[in-house]
Amino acid sequence: MMSFITTLEGSWQRTQSLLCVGLDPEPSLFPPHLSGYDDAIFMFCRDIVDATAPYASSFKPQIAYFSAHRAEDQLEALIAHIHLRHPGLPVVLDAKRGDIGSTAEQYAREVFERYQADAVTVNPYMGFDSIKPYIAYQDKGVMILCRTSNPGGSDLQLLNIGGRPLYQHIAALAAEEWNTSGQLGLVVGATFSKEIHAVRQLVDVMPLLIPGIGVQGGNIKAAVNAGRIANGTGMIINSSRAILYAGNGEDFACSAADAACDMRNTINAYR
Repeated sequence: MMSFITTLEGSWQRTQSLLCVGLDPEPSLFPPHLSGYDDAIFMFCRDIVDATAPYASSFKPQIAYFSAHRAEDQLEALIAHIHLRHPGLPVVLDAKRGDIGSTAEQYAREVFERYQADAVTVNPYMGFDSIKPYIAYQDKGVMILCRTSNPGGSDLQLLNIGGRPLYQHIAALAAEEWNTSGQLGLVVGATFSKEIHAVRQLVDVMPLLIPGIGVQGGNIKAAVNAGRIANGTGMIINSSRAILYAGNGEDFACSAADAACDMRNTINAYR
């Protein structure tokens, strides 16, 4: 049974890419020729995946974009498609779950047994017992929110906790106490390159999921320089809308592939 971390490291090396393609399907932005199909969300995402897979090392579907449209079955089908057609490219389900006890156990079952994701994003606000049910799945990855890319993240994440900001306290906990079986990673937004560097200094080679490049304005060069480890990897650098909606015609998938190729090459230029 191969662990998420091993799969991820293998994907980085095999694909020579740190790019994670985010799958945030919004039907109002789909090409007109997909309108009227009951499974348009699956069709759109499948074509994006197949077109961008040569340039990506992972995929990150955002669960809300599926569940809001009653498309959970299409999410299941999409993840199954990725595993079947693109084996070795891990899927991080962006769910940002955060609950305790038996409820957290059910969320873990949903993510790892129903959807068969390779990793999940979680909110650490309720402490280690809210994370523990996920790490019970020892081959899976758990990406903990640390320093998020949204401006409002500073409301809490910069609070002084024992002489350092809360986000650094979370990073240290994740690296030193919580990572009991080596499954954890951290989410650190590309819009805060200094914070990426501070987290990297605290967590050694732990993988960082870095959203916020592209539409959100994160600087790729600064993010890569701040977050890479000695071998030039260590980062899951996510881009969603800049790739998904690069084109709006019947050749939308080709436009997405071109955008993904450009993004991968730009990232690699700074590794």
